[in-house]
Amino acid sequence: MGAIEKVSGFAGKTFTLWVIIVAVLAYMFPGGFKWIGGYVVPLLGIVMFGMGLTLSASDFKEVFRRPKEVALGVVGHFIIMPLLAFILATALHLPKEIAVGVILVGCCPSGTSSNVMVFLGKGNVALAVSIASVSTILAPIVTPLLILLFASKWVHVSVVSLFLSIVQVIIVPLLLGFLIKKFFGKQAQAGTKAMPLVSVIAIVMIVSGVVAGSQAQIAKTGLLIFAVVVLHNVLGYCLGFFFSRLCGMDLAKQKAVAMEVGMQNSGLGVAIASASFSPLAAVPSAIFSVWHNISGSILAFIFSKLEDKKAEEEVNKIAG
Repeated sequence: MGAIEKVSGFAGKTFTLWVIIVAVLAYMFPGGFKWIGGYVVPLLGIVMFGMGLTLSASDFKEVFRRPKEVALGVVGHFIIMPLLAFILATALHLPKEIAVGVILVGCCPSGTSSNVMVFLGKGNVALAVSIASVSTILAPIVTPLLILLFASKWVHVSVVSLFLSIVQVIIVPLLLGFLIKKFFGKQAQAGTKAMPLVSVIAIVMIVSGVVAGSQAQIAKTGLLIFAVVVLHNVLGYCLGFFFSRLCGMDLAKQKAVAMEVGMQNSGLGVAIASASFSPLAAVPSAIFSVWHNISGSILAFIFSKLEDKKAEEEVNKIAG
């Protein structure tokens, strides 16, 4: 188990690198990866099951300790990213399927790797975990309604179908992982050591399957999608940071909200697009999955260098 834990830790730290390598390989040799496209939903279910194994009641303490800040983070996430996606899709006159794909990304809950980035950036991890958990639990209701609101301009949206898809790929595996941890604690604890490795493999496979399945479309529109995804993500970080500052949060909480707003569960976007829309609509989510881990790592490094001057002054006053 020690060896598995080390390999798992290494895979988690080098996750972005593996996503990039496999995405490039899938683009260059699509024939070897196309078959994975049919397994996107169960693969995402595995990732969410792993997340469920790490959840505990204590993760929601912050909701009751600071309900206003958690609520502001969740509301900021579900307002800023979908609205940004809609504005970009409309202003840039994106083709229908790409516009739908960008909006799908924007309407998803917080990303599964955002909490790690908050930790690396010396942000408020407890607040980040609570925002990510609450946004994920609310996703079956909020995400379909947001997609209906923002994407119905381009395509017909079935709220019931989207609700059932999200329950299938998020809530059921998440709840199953949570229950197994609660009733089979020791076995679950051993399993969590290997879950980062399993999750990395699953996410890498999801990305490779989507890239391979949409290789021809990416060749035509890849640069456009990449530019929109980068703009969407970076604006999400900036608006999340300044939104939390306007709400009076300290620097550590601003870092947490910025990451939770800007990083999406793009795997869910891939699953929804594959099940309810088109392969091309899944491409923005796949590219987002690669990009937000790169940008998140960069932002975490920048955040780690930022210190809260007010907090330092208060400490100095107390010490003095």
